[in-house]
Amino acid sequence: MRKSIIYCLVALIVSACSTDKQNSGKLNYDATVTIPMDVLKDKIKGGWAGQTIGCTYGGPTEFKYRGAMIHDRTPIIWYDDYAKETFELDPGLYDDVYMDLTFVEVMEKYGIDAHVDSFALAFANADYKLWHANQAARYNILNGIMPPASGHWINNPHADDIDFQIEADFAGMMTPGMVNAGSEICDKVGHIMNYGDGWYGGVYMSALYSLAFVSDDIPFVVSEALKTIPPKSKFRKCIEDVIKLHKQYPDDWKKAWLDLEINHGFEVGCPEGVFNAFNIDATLNSAYVVLGLLYGEGDFFKTMDIATRAGQDSDCNPASAAGILGVMYGYSAIPDYWKPAMEKVEDIDFPYTSISLRKIYDINLKNIKEMVSRNGGEVHEDAVTIKLQKPTEVSWEESFTGHYPAERRVINKEFKGEPIVIDFDGNGVVLMGNIKQISADNSNYIAQLETYIDGKLVETFPMPFDYIKRKYDIFHKYQLENTNHKLEIKWLNPHPAYVIQTKDVVIYSDTELLVKRPY
Repeated sequence: MRKSIIYCLVALIVSACSTDKQNSGKLNYDATVTIPMDVLKDKIKGGWAGQTIGCTYGGPTEFKYRGAMIHDRTPIIWYDDYAKETFELDPGLYDDVYMDLTFVEVMEKYGIDAHVDSFALAFANADYKLWHANQAARYNILNGIMPPASGHWINNPHADDIDFQIEADFAGMMTPGMVNAGSEICDKVGHIMNYGDGWYGGVYMSALYSLAFVSDDIPFVVSEALKTIPPKSKFRKCIEDVIKLHKQYPDDWKKAWLDLEINHGFEVGCPEGVFNAFNIDATLNSAYVVLGLLYGEGDFFKTMDIATRAGQDSDCNPASAAGILGVMYGYSAIPDYWKPAMEKVEDIDFPYTSISLRKIYDINLKNIKEMVSRNGGEVHEDAVTIKLQKPTEVSWEESFTGHYPAERRVINKEFKGEPIVIDFDGNGVVLMGNIKQISADNSNYIAQLETYIDGKLVETFPMPFDYIKRKYDIFHKYQLENTNHKLEIKWLNPHPAYVIQTKDVVIYSDTELLVKRPY
């Protein structure tokens, strides 16, 4: 599909203004890139507005299509008041943005070099609801397990989930052309809630944003950003497959999608996704972002639409894809069709923050100037000159090493005080569930639980009823001897107004399960 005339003009402007940039779209890392101030401001605005548009566009489809594509004939709505209504009626949708802004607010208060604990405590004590790796990390932090332990898979069954992938935009937005500076921010903030492939999702998104400031060659940006990720990781292998599939099926993203589903659609970490169609893993969802970028061919709508119709976390993925494209071509190149919705919300603070779109544009520019100066570049009144950084591979990490899903067992029972007893055979176990209120009670009730494995006390922990402070899973334990075990959970302070609602239990083995014909 042809780009709009505006897209082409903006691309030419950036190319002309970027010194020492090769005609192929590749970068000379021994040189500098100069971006005029008006172009830089346009890119900043494009990144944040693009992210907001993408999140809003995909919002109604989020996790409604699990292991399935959204059919071309299924309409996805949009109208000029849509974003404003979503701000008012469904503020939680914008966790893609207000999570970023939580970390930006910490930088505003304590500086870009703020200690990791400042980021962690601001995140953990915020009033918004969290899910998956974020909520598991919040619980950890509130109970004394600080980063990086709060995001490590031993303490967080959701370590490979998408959470930091959707929160890393701010790191790349502050480090144009300075990929490694973005990775340093990701190392600090991303390990609050993620590890391994979950962390790589954020590192990669940051690198995509960073490179989008200085190159308009989408295939180059996609491949070059991947150099930050260790080659032996599952994450990198998956994104490399997207690149190969795009070359194999350049005109059919659906064939590529099917191949990705077959080879990368199996969930290992997140217990809700094990042996299930639900997949919130950063690896597969990052692949859908790249699917949108490559097959979208620079067209704003096509890019966002493909990232949405790929399914799963289909508001976060178009948010990232549209944000990256917004940086690459600038706000001025986003088709006018989408802009009235942004104009209606640009002065409204994002939920749970004191920052609006208009405010973040100015804050982001200020932070870019500081990052440029401290990384060997120059800031002028009418331009910034960036000393480019050749992407450097980050450290090797792997979650759930030696753990393979072996069984998912339905428990689905309410316990009113009696012990929960589960026999299992394996080297790891995760019991899903929560505290459920069954009658009126005004206290801030916190259940106290004691867990035993094979008769030995393993852990005593609180389990608040408060949704904000809740424990995301009742219990998890990895790295056990791969044999028969008995898990027993005792409720030390049962309360007549509450029950423990158990859901499924996921059991791991040290050997990969091979499904055989039963007869």
